[in-house]
Amino acid sequence: MRRITPCCRIALTLLVIAAGLRTARADEVQATANLIDRHIEARWKIDGVVPAELSDDAEFFRRINLHIGGVIPTVWEVRSFVADPTPDKRRQAVEHLLSGPRYIAHFTSTWRKVMLPETETDPNLRALAPEFEGWLRQRLIDNTSYDRMVRELLTAPLSRSNAMTMGNTGREATPAGFFAAKEMKPENLAAGSARTFLGVRIDCAQCHDHPFDAWKRRQFWGYAAFFAGIVPARAGSDDIPVQQSVEVFDRRELAIPDDINQRVVQATFLNGDQPEWKPRTSSRQTLADWITARDNPYFARATVNRLWAHFFGLGLVDPVDDLSPANIPSHPELLDELGREFARHDFDLQFLIRAIVNSRTYQLTSRRTHDSQDEPSRFARMAVQGLTAESVYRSLQRATGAAPPDVADRSVVLFAPQGEDQQFRELFANVTDRPIDRQTSILQALLIMNGPQTDVRQLRILEAILAFPDLTAAEQIETLFLSTVSRLPAAAESARLVQAVEAQASPDERRKVLGDILWALLNSSEFLFNH
Repeated sequence: MRRITPCCRIALTLLVIAAGLRTARADEVQATANLIDRHIEARWKIDGVVPAELSDDAEFFRRINLHIGGVIPTVWEVRSFVADPTPDKRRQAVEHLLSGPRYIAHFTSTWRKVMLPETETDPNLRALAPEFEGWLRQRLIDNTSYDRMVRELLTAPLSRSNAMTMGNTGREATPAGFFAAKEMKPENLAAGSARTFLGVRIDCAQCHDHPFDAWKRRQFWGYAAFFAGIVPARAGSDDIPVQQSVEVFDRRELAIPDDINQRVVQATFLNGDQPEWKPRTSSRQTLADWITARDNPYFARATVNRLWAHFFGLGLVDPVDDLSPANIPSHPELLDELGREFARHDFDLQFLIRAIVNSRTYQLTSRRTHDSQDEPSRFARMAVQGLTAESVYRSLQRATGAAPPDVADRSVVLFAPQGEDQQFRELFANVTDRPIDRQTSILQALLIMNGPQTDVRQLRILEAILAFPDLTAAEQIETLFLSTVSRLPAAAESARLVQAVEAQASPDERRKVLGDILWALLNSSEFLFNH
């Protein structure tokens, strides 16, 4: 008998420990998913709601690929998933997506839009995005905890050698674009950081006491004073506009502009607490520590609410950046408990994603089966959600064979100054933060109907199907459905379409009918929405 060496024993022990940790982690994910279902179902009973049934495998698989990976699955992936008899294949599909490049690509873009929304609307600031996305991408690859990401961002070095040059290229990945996008002004940084990381709107209090909320002007400028130490050093005179800054660590007060009493306020947290200043610690570091603290009343709940809205199309608090006593959550106890679980698991974004998508609530079908399911905030069925410009573009590429699958996986940034991707970006720019309110505009519909992406005379998927002479008409139609709407055609759909194809006498006429079917599928709501 072969002896087991000490090294092998250690390796086996580590494997056993790792397997045990994975099992424990999976149990905690399921416990949190069950927590979600308990709260949602308790509210259903109170409101007399009849929830929808569970989604079928094809519906769930397409949904999870778009929410986590930002692109529809391939034909082969859909076939394999639907045919897989494994009981926990849904959980395995989630794990596969979270460990792959699609999650990194999609959530890099998603978090950049959250943290740097100016890049979506200001072409001049769009140049900040590549370096910011480079920083985000590496943090997501490393599964860096969210509190650490936010601390890194809020304390990004602002020395002259680093990062505050707008429009420059070739620099290392850095989150410093957050400060450049806010023009390094304390009032802009205060409003932006409060909305993004705390989910509160204090903008109004910049000029006057908030008319509907508790925020006072003194609170706003006290919070802004944490950024008072950022001082523009000088304006550059190069061709590219330069805005370099230095930081004065002990500057922690601001004069309230145009204040009749000429008040000067000290840096103060939004809850009114005074900071405990430490030697050689910047005010930004002190603020970052408070924002990301486990007992911060906003941070964990705001992040939970934002991710909830990503997957359900609607936050437990709506809008997502308006946590306020005047804006009651649809399920306040659930929001509080999920916030505590998120903090207890070290602000692990993947843990929170796993818990949400493994819940029964998330896996309900989007098909309406009862009147009580109409109110979106009851989460009694999955809301139909509009896709982002990137998801529409990447899904069209995948469905039509315009790009190899791995290219569609990596495609993240649509920053080309010209070209069809830029055209998509402009036409499919989100007009609202709520995906459930998104509608297809006339220009979007015209682009999908008449653009080169749906010109059936040159789509590779059609050529590939026709290149296999042994495929029956039913198999050809089945492939077109799987490549576009990620499901098999219903029996009635298949029978009618097969009859239309087989009625054609010549190969050219048969090709034309198949092209029409493909065009119709690409222009359908089922393709252009997540459901």
